[in-house]
Amino acid sequence: MRLLVTGGCGFIGSNFIRYVLEHYGPAMITNVDALTYAGNPANLDGVAASFGERYEFVHADICDAAKIEAALARHQYFAVINFAAESHVDRSIDAPGDFIHTNVVGTSTLLNAARRHKVRRFVQISTDEVYGSLGEEGRFTETSPLEPSSPYSASKASADLLALAFHHTYGMEVVITRCSNNYGRYQFPEKLIPLMIINALGDQPLPVYGDGLNVRDWIHVEDHCAAIVAALMNGQPGQVYNVGSDGEMRNIEVVKMILGHLGKPESLIQYVTDRLGHDRRYAIDSSKAHRELQWKPRHQHEEGIRETIDWYVANRAWWQALRQG
Repeated sequence: MRLLVTGGCGFIGSNFIRYVLEHYGPAMITNVDALTYAGNPANLDGVAASFGERYEFVHADICDAAKIEAALARHQYFAVINFAAESHVDRSIDAPGDFIHTNVVGTSTLLNAARRHKVRRFVQISTDEVYGSLGEEGRFTETSPLEPSSPYSASKASADLLALAFHHTYGMEVVITRCSNNYGRYQFPEKLIPLMIINALGDQPLPVYGDGLNVRDWIHVEDHCAAIVAALMNGQPGQVYNVGSDGEMRNIEVVKMILGHLGKPESLIQYVTDRLGHDRRYAIDSSKAHRELQWKPRHQHEEGIRETIDWYVANRAWWQALRQG
């Protein structure tokens, strides 16, 4: 089974490549990545040496139709798994056009090329942010209305609808996963958990938006990778699967957990002006994935976050190189 993975040098994509190659012996992966600021080849250090011909890298932007066509012509692929995306909400507020280009136009380019090359399956990696914000109670299900709040989430919702349209119009075996907030090794330092860890290690202020009471459902990246494999192999075409871990925590709780684990004072917390359109709460119902994909998360979120903190402490050279770059 050969897979074409886009955005494989990013946080989740690189963890997925490692997960598949380590757990599924026959699998072969072509990694297509444009190597933008968050696409870091160091995330896959040692993979080519360890797995030889089972892994190959193609430097290409998913919006470049000619390069995507050439990449898909190299082999007969079982599936395309599309991780490639602009994903930082703050950046989408400053430059929404970049997100529309990559997340919508890029997904369209991939879908068209995959259809022409008769790729069996197309897995679109999405986000719970397409559902908007929740109140104090309830959880998002796959039938919740799409109410994106930021240019980022709007671009992902658009890509999801486009992918589903290719299923309904052309009969493509499209499966969509919508995941809650990931954490783990190799996450770019602009995201909440690595940013807070790195700032705390340097005794720098930890900027917290608003009152810090925004709630997110946290999931370990390896649990997310396992869910994607389950969706790839067992998901029903044309279906959406929510992926979460019942790991709801307020942002300020996560920040204080990081400070406590590192032995740093809470006086480092600095409350800053809230993000525009900041969703108050996300919570996700994963019962459909449990039932239909036979998937459940393995990591307890508090233990997993502590393990992640320890990884950043032990891998200073990795994130220091990113900051210097």
